[in-house]
Amino acid sequence: MNAIFEDFIDDNFFLIIVRVLIALVLSGLIGFERELKNHSAGFRTHILVGVGACLMMLLSLFGFEAYIDKYDNVRFDPARIPSYVISGIGFLGAGTIMVYGGTIRGLTTAASIWAVAGLGLVVGAGMYAVAVFTTLIILLSLVFLNNFEKLFTRGGKNSLVVEIVSYPGLPINKVVSVIEESDLKVKQVEVIKVENDLRSIFIKVDPKEDLNKIKLFESLSAIDAVKSVSER
Repeated sequence: MNAIFEDFIDDNFFLIIVRVLIALVLSGLIGFERELKNHSAGFRTHILVGVGACLMMLLSLFGFEAYIDKYDNVRFDPARIPSYVISGIGFLGAGTIMVYGGTIRGLTTAASIWAVAGLGLVVGAGMYAVAVFTTLIILLSLVFLNNFEKLFTRGGKNSLVVEIVSYPGLPINKVVSVIEESDLKVKQVEVIKVENDLRSIFIKVDPKEDLNKIKLFESLSAIDAVKSVSER
């Protein structure tokens, strides 16, 4: 009975549990920030990436000890599996990058997923202080630098992208007229067929500081064939 128990729980079991839990907490903090901002990859995604990366690192460190002890000619590189994690996580990050009417969104979330994978690897290697410090840096970057960045993009330098989901027969010229009535300059218009008869119309404009978005969206929603209006 003891032999069977030892097969399931070895000397490194509790160390592994601690590292997985730390990876869960740290990656969850970053994911929670993304969840609050309604990004495509949020709380659960970041936790899965962080814990999964930590698990791969733990596998690389402790998963092959029995083979090394049993066979003298066996050699292994503990960095081999983590290197595949770092390169492979890019595919998941690419899935969060979307294009809306010429505007690319999701780059920051893709970068946070890549960073969380690195956090998982670092925690799996037992570098707790580095992991906690890096988590704080990432959170500060996501929360505070976003507001700091907006200070330099005011005054028309930033673009507003309005997404209109519509049924067939929507007069595009009327939509443009409503936007121009709000003293907004239309920079780009892109129409994409979503599914069935629905279309997504992305309109990029130069916003003004005193823009009443609620009034603008109400005016656009009042147009025939408009299903929904949102900001991207």
